[in-house]
Amino acid sequence: MDDALSNQSSNARVVKRQDHEAPAVVAREGWRYHHVGIPTLAPHRGERNLPGLKVHVSGFEFSPYGIEWMRFEPDAPYPEVIKTVPHVAFEVDSLETALEGKEILVASNSPSTGVRVAMILDDGAPVR
Repeated sequence: MDDALSNQSSNARVVKRQDHEAPAVVAREGWRYHHVGIPTLAPHRGERNLPGLKVHVSGFEFSPYGIEWMRFEPDAPYPEVIKTVPHVAFEVDSLETALEGKEILVASNSPSTGVRVAMILDDGAPVR
C-alpha cells in the first residue's frame, strides 16, 4: 500500500501514520484534545439545558476523560450527523486556519462567552 493515502473528505494527500504516532492534526498542526461529544436520547444526571442551542449537555465538567453527553431537542437545527454520531473536539490556536479546506457542517459561532466553535466533517465523522 502507498505511504500516501487520499483523504476522502478533503481530497488532500496525507501520509499514512504508524500505530505509535499521534494524528497529524495533533503532531503537525498542534491541535489539542478537548472532549468527545456523544449524542444520546436519554436524559443524564446533571444535565444542563442550553435553550438557545436546543441541546441538553452533561458530563463535561466531571468526566476525567472529557466525555460530554448531548441530548438534542427534536427541532434542533443541526445536520443529522451531529445529532446521531459522536464527535471529537479540539482546541486550536487559529480557528480560521483550522477550517481552511475543510467541509464545514456548522460555521464558526460563539455558544458561550469567550468560546468560538465550528463543526467540520471528516470521512463521515463530525469534528469540532
